[in-house]
Amino acid sequence: MSRSLSARLGLMLMGLFALLAAVLVATSQQMFELQRLPHLAAELALGSIAFTLAAALLVFHFFTRRLRQLEQALDRFGVADLIAPVRLAWARPDGDEIDRLAFNFGALTLRIAEQLRMLERTDRERRELLANVSHDLRTPLASMQGYLEMLLLRHGSLPPEEERNYLEVAAKHTERLGRLVNELFELTKLEADRVELQKEVFPLAELAQDVAQKLKLRAHTRGVEIVTHFGAASPSVTADIGMVERVLENLIDNAVRHTPEGGKVSVDLAAVGERVEVCVADTGRGIAASDLPYVFDRYYRADRTEGEKATHAGLGLAITQRIVALHGGAIRVESRIGEGTRFIFDLPAAPRWPAAREAVSF
Repeated sequence: MSRSLSARLGLMLMGLFALLAAVLVATSQQMFELQRLPHLAAELALGSIAFTLAAALLVFHFFTRRLRQLEQALDRFGVADLIAPVRLAWARPDGDEIDRLAFNFGALTLRIAEQLRMLERTDRERRELLANVSHDLRTPLASMQGYLEMLLLRHGSLPPEEERNYLEVAAKHTERLGRLVNELFELTKLEADRVELQKEVFPLAELAQDVAQKLKLRAHTRGVEIVTHFGAASPSVTADIGMVERVLENLIDNAVRHTPEGGKVSVDLAAVGERVEVCVADTGRGIAASDLPYVFDRYYRADRTEGEKATHAGLGLAITQRIVALHGGAIRVESRIGEGTRFIFDLPAAPRWPAAREAVSF
């Protein structure tokens, strides 16, 4: 029996009780008028009224029980700081008004609890980000301050070569600060979905070759070789060329920094169905399996070489993952200690034109 039918039966019972009470009262009044059994008539009238009131109270209590349970659930939800969603076993979307109200209220509390958990996680990540940013900003600022103060204190007494060395170090730390600020700004925009992709069709091999050529000088100073393998075909992709360039720069630069002298970094392209897969591999020490799930976390640093000092802000891979996701792709990392690391991501391939077109005569 549904709740709606129960409610209708309850109303019918209340009506019958009221009708019975009215009949009994009218009968008692007639008996009073006829002066027959006055005491019995009075007792009967009072009894009928009491019975009607009691029945009405019982019916009211029965049909307001769910409302009281809903009120108690609302109180518990508030006491629990809005983090424990309300679940009432009898609530369902196909019941009467009270059932639907309780069901919708439960769904609302579930969404509120999920949003609060998301806000708490975001706030925790924000605090961690601020702590890491403060540390990364403090280090170059302190170095810059030290070198500049030394130049001021010993101005005119330092050899020109030493002064130039101090200025070069200060400029290097200034560049690092600028890069960190730009990465923070870029990551903030990406995570807030405030970036609009400017998609176009372009040959991915040419872009990858340009990026590799740009980073070859840096790799050469570290004794690292960059090689590319694109094959005969040059697959084109539909993507934002500026953002894809940033992804390639991040991955190749990351590979160069973690490859020891005499090592090699390779960039490979391959068409896989309607996607183009890019692989950036290095011959470095590799990443431990326990570190792999956290590689794309902001500011995460894996100890990839013995005694390596972690000095680089870990935002590049987080930015890379977000850019690839915006293009509908995925990025993964494969690594083994002593065998190197491979970062693999995919982009949507550009539509292929037919090899030959039919001739049109006029």
